[in-house]
Amino acid sequence: MDQQTVEALNAFTQRYCDAWQQRHGTQPRSEELYGVPSPCVTQTDDDGVFWQPQPFSLVPTLEAIERAMDIVVQDPLQTYYTSQFAGDMAATFGERQLMLLQVWSPDDFQRVQENLIGHLVTQKRLKLSPTLFIGTMDSELDVISVCNLTGEVLLETLGTRNRITLSASIASFLTHLEPLL
Repeated sequence: MDQQTVEALNAFTQRYCDAWQQRHGTQPRSEELYGVPSPCVTQTDDDGVFWQPQPFSLVPTLEAIERAMDIVVQDPLQTYYTSQFAGDMAATFGERQLMLLQVWSPDDFQRVQENLIGHLVTQKRLKLSPTLFIGTMDSELDVISVCNLTGEVLLETLGTRNRITLSASIASFLTHLEPLL
C-alpha cells in the first residue's frame, strides 16, 4: 500500500464528512445510493442513505484488471481503490468541480473493475497510454484519471488525446481537493 495515498484519501474523506456534518448536521447523505446495500450505510430516510466510510474488507488488489489487460497497476492506484468503502464525494480542485469516485461495497468493487477494464480496452484500441479514472466531471466526456505510466493525475477527454496534467500524484491531488456540498 502507498502510505501517502492512504493518508491523503483518509484526510480528504474526513474533511468531507466534517464539512457535511457542519453544514447539514448529519453524516453524508446520498439519494443516488438509496437502496444499494453497503457496509457504509448507517441509516436511511424516505429517499436517501446516510453513510460513513468503512475499511476495505476484500483482498486489496486490482489483480482482475492486471490479468485482463496484462499490465501492472501502480501502487497508488491500487491503494486508492482498495483503502475504503465510501460514497462518491463532490469536490473542487482549484476552479474545477468534480465527483471523486469511491467503491461503495464489495459488489461495487466488481463493477468498478469491469468499468476500468472497459476504459483501458478503449484506450488500447485508440493507442492511448493507459489511465484509470478516479473522478467524473459535469461533462460526460471529461474524467479525472491517473496515468498508469507516470502516476500523474489528469483531466482527460474520453476517446481523445486531450489530457491536462492537474497534479504529480494522487496523494498531492487529494491533498488539494476541497469538499463541495
